[in-house]
Amino acid sequence: MFFCEVSRIIVTSDETTGSGPAPLLDLRCIVKVYQTPAGDLFALKDIDLQVYPGEFVAVVGKSGAGKSTLINVITGIDRPTSGEIIIGGTPIHSLKEDQLARWRGKNLGVVFQFFQLLPNLNLIENITIAMDVCNTYPVREHEKRALALLDQVGIAEHGYKVPAKISGGQQQRVAIARALANDPPVIVADEPTGNLDERTAGEIFDLFENLVEQGRTLLVVTHDREIAARATRQVEIADGKLQGIGVRG
Repeated sequence: MFFCEVSRIIVTSDETTGSGPAPLLDLRCIVKVYQTPAGDLFALKDIDLQVYPGEFVAVVGKSGAGKSTLINVITGIDRPTSGEIIIGGTPIHSLKEDQLARWRGKNLGVVFQFFQLLPNLNLIENITIAMDVCNTYPVREHEKRALALLDQVGIAEHGYKVPAKISGGQQQRVAIARALANDPPVIVADEPTGNLDERTAGEIFDLFENLVEQGRTLLVVTHDREIAARATRQVEIADGKLQGIGVRG
């Protein structure tokens, strides 16, 4: 088992240390171990990561480095073996499954590489279903809000189409709109441009930058270092460990 040590890297930005604001997302000594026939596999090793309000943080690393595992424990899809995950003051590692599902729906927007849109629903319905589950807005406002979100990501004119009738880049825009449906303070994205061409990937990061300008906090996992350089801060993960930071500018 790994243990957090005094010498571990604390991953923060220079501007937010000291007496600055409390982190919105705070990972403390996170360890994730998978049991395999060959023995224990340490996917995450003593991860300490703090993300502050209004930051745009990109986590970079090679395939198998631990990026997706990190996203899974942050979103509650998977549980850490040990350590604490505190988001917006809530210790999500201690929540029961039903509590976690309710909390996640209202507080965390998640964007996946392969969009995960429901194929039989139109784009508006793919967004309103997130509001239905969390009951965050009156039902009579759902369609209007979904259209406004689609307009924000630039594809309101396609609202009544099903996902198969639009391009991959447009589907990812819908996924981003869906992530915003319940107005969460934090957006987490797992390889959101990994299935897109270079031009479309750049457009998706344009959207992310706009969201940060509007006050959102973003954590994006990517293997694309050129795209990641557009974030305000980069964090590298290798062999399950955080290696250090880079601050843009």
